[in-house]
Parts: sequence; structure tokens; C-alpha cells
Amino acid sequence: MNHQPVDATTATSFLPMVSVVVPIYNGKADLPELINCLLSQTYPKDRVEYLLVDNNSSDRTLSILKTSAENCPITICPLSETQIQSSYAARNTGIRAATGEIMVFTDADCRPQPQWLNALIQPFVNPQVVIVAGEILALPGTTLLEQHADRQETLSQKHTLNHSFRPYGQTANLAIRRIAFEKVGLFRPYLTTGGDADICWRILGENIGRLEFTPNAIVQHRHRATLQELQSQWRRYGCSNCYLHELHGVDLMREMTPKEYSYRLARWLLKEVPRDIKKVIAGQATLVDLLNTPIGLFIARARTAGQRDAKLPENAKIIARL
Repeated sequence: MNHQPVDATTATSFLPMVSVVVPIYNGKADLPELINCLLSQTYPKDRVEYLLVDNNSSDRTLSILKTSAENCPITICPLSETQIQSSYAARNTGIRAATGEIMVFTDADCRPQPQWLNALIQPFVNPQVVIVAGEILALPGTTLLEQHADRQETLSQKHTLNHSFRPYGQTANLAIRRIAFEKVGLFRPYLTTGGDADICWRILGENIGRLEFTPNAIVQHRHRATLQELQSQWRRYGCSNCYLHELHGVDLMREMTPKEYSYRLARWLLKEVPRDIKKVIAGQATLVDLLNTPIGLFIARARTAGQRDAKLPENAKIIARL
């Protein structure tokens, strides 16, 4: 994984055709803000198409997409994937319909900033670069859980780019040359989580080119605000780790023992709570600091449960092709 500056003069004249693929499931509430973000992009409008793929939504997502595409100053292509209920299958539908040299991915609940595409595409001026990951920052949050996740930079690409197996970028903010899909295939359509790591590792494993990180290509995303949402998120991460273990031999996460949980909780109650209460009173800490340990243990248990209970379906091993 590399991060190298791009010559400004060369980058200005480098304007490949770009296809932005967004899978959407029951995205009615997210679509107005998403489309406004796409409208605000500074990348030349005649060099980008937006393939918005409804994944069998039960709300008005598809009809909203079709209405939005009419008389729009940007090219919006409403598509539908109804055969397979999976964001990766929806992305494959978008890739197959795309005309661009570069495939760009984000999600319906993400908020790309105006310079996002410009910054994300620039590293591709180097023919050795085949994957580019941008940064994912949090939208402002008000709950304790959102503030905790923001403090931990849960969404940041820095975690996935430093993965012990191989670096990868999350599909919330990722760009891949079309030629890479032609050589290694598309996303695994029946995979429900971990597909971003899988596609990046398959590409990097074939030595087609390298992955570049561009921190100025920013999308914002909202953290989970409730315990139920947080538990679901981290169970999914654990499930992903199990799937990637079966597909790529990634090490499984070590589970904390009951004794370790008990020790951490006792230490929090007897040592950290008295210390942090004094800091809160003195204005040197917040409630987020006070609850850091129990939230961390809650997350660890959810991730462990996801990893322990997951089993990779046989059809999830299937790699789709162009």
C-alpha cells in the first residue's frame, strides 16, 4: 500500500471515464442527500456516470431513482438487482452495465464530499495503481455510542489498510480499474460481508498492480447510534473474519476468556471509574471516556459471537464474471 503525491499538471489533464456504482436497499430516506452529494461533485459531469442499483427494495427506492434520473444535469442510470439479495450482487449489476475505465464504489448512506471523485481518480494517472481507497470520516453524532466510535475512528480506512494479511479498502470509498475485474472476476455475489477485502486481496494476489490511499478523497458516514445497531455491526465484522478465514486463510480473532472479561470489568469498576469521575468533574474527560471499557467489551463480545456463529455458505465461494 502506497501514498504518493500526484503531479498537479498531469492530474489535471487525466480525466478517464468513471462509473460510480451504488447498491441501494430501502434507501428512500438516504436518496435526497446522496443525490445532492453526487450533484456537487467537481469531476467533469460528462466524464462520469452514476449507476444506482436497487437491490429489491420494499420501499419507493426504484421509483425515486427513475424520477431522479429524468432531466438531471448528471448521468444517473437506475438499475435493479432482484435475483440475489446482496450488496455485492447489486454492485456486479452496476459493473456489468458500466462504460467507465474506473469503477468507483460508495454506499447510499454515505455522503461524498465535492472533491471526492477528483481526489480518488488522480492516483490512477500512474498505470501501476489498480486500486485506490479514499478516507471515511464520521458525520457529526450526538449519542454516546456515536461519540465513542468517532473517538476510536471506527470507520477509518487506516484499520483495513493496515490489515495483517493484506491491505484493502472498504467499498464505502473505493475505486478499481475495470481491467482488474476482467482478470480476476467480480464480487462474490452470494457473500453477505467481507466482499471488499476479498476483491482487493484477489486483485493484489494476482500482482496486477498496487493499492494507493488518498486521504483527501473523503466520504462521510454515520456511526451506529443504538446498542442494537452497534451489536449488529460488530457481529457482521466477526462474521466477515470467519468468511475471510475460510476463503483466504486469515487468522481468526482470539476470543477473550471469561476470566479476562471479569478482570477487565473489575479493573474498570475499581480503578478506571474513580479516576475518570474525578476527570469528568474537573472537565478533563467526558462520559465517553468513563464508558470506554464497557463499550469496548460489548463490541468484543458481539464480534466474537459473529465469528463463532458464522458459517460460509457454499454458494458464497462463487466468483461472478463480466
